[in-house]
Amino acid sequence: MSKLFTVEAKLYLRDPVAPFFSLLLPVVLLLALGSIPTLRQVSPELGNMRPVDTYLPGMMSMLAVMTLAFTVLPAALTTYRESGVLRRMSTTPASPAKLLAVHLILIVLVSVLAIAAIVVAGYLVHDVAVPRNLPGFLLVFVLGSASLMAIGLIVAALAPSGKAAPGIGSAVMFPLMFVSGMWFPRETMPEWLQRIGDYLPAVPFGQAMRDTWAGSAPAVHDLVVMAITLVVASLVAARVFRWE
Repeated sequence: MSKLFTVEAKLYLRDPVAPFFSLLLPVVLLLALGSIPTLRQVSPELGNMRPVDTYLPGMMSMLAVMTLAFTVLPAALTTYRESGVLRRMSTTPASPAKLLAVHLILIVLVSVLAIAAIVVAGYLVHDVAVPRNLPGFLLVFVLGSASLMAIGLIVAALAPSGKAAPGIGSAVMFPLMFVSGMWFPRETMPEWLQRIGDYLPAVPFGQAMRDTWAGSAPAVHDLVVMAITLVVASLVAARVFRWE
């Protein structure tokens, strides 16, 4: 399994697009947006902290995870299924299940690297503190990442080809980004849209990331929504996923 992981890691690094959007882009956006004066001003609504201290790191961390879950993972698995790799692997010790496990581990590790890069770059350039509630942050990261990856497996199962998988994943990802307030403040959205967003995984994930980064405990509602999403999406993915 270690050899399989090494091969998949090399394939990931050889693709210039995936590392850029999952590792570099969140850091670049954090540094660029953190240079905006209004985002560097202390806000009483944020507990006398700056948006660059809580909002931006949390959202950029979620961006990295979503990019991996909705584009990188579906594209890789769909391409392998389309080319017959999964079918051929079923006759070898390196079973398709092991390949799936390797990809999930790889995505988790890349997500950790992305968040570490965000923390280091934010600290060095904008004096952004590390997550103040580290245990809560780790819990949210694991639960939120797992729920999004489960949805990514559904995308991989339904995508007709490797080329179509990133597009389908993006069609799922960008609306989730929108309702989570990544592009526009959620307060400016219609109330009905805000209520819908409360029960989609990206909104609780992003909110819980910001809360724990600021030192607060994640809301029970956010944890419950992510947990339910993980269970339901995992069951659906197990039901519809095709190895060939």
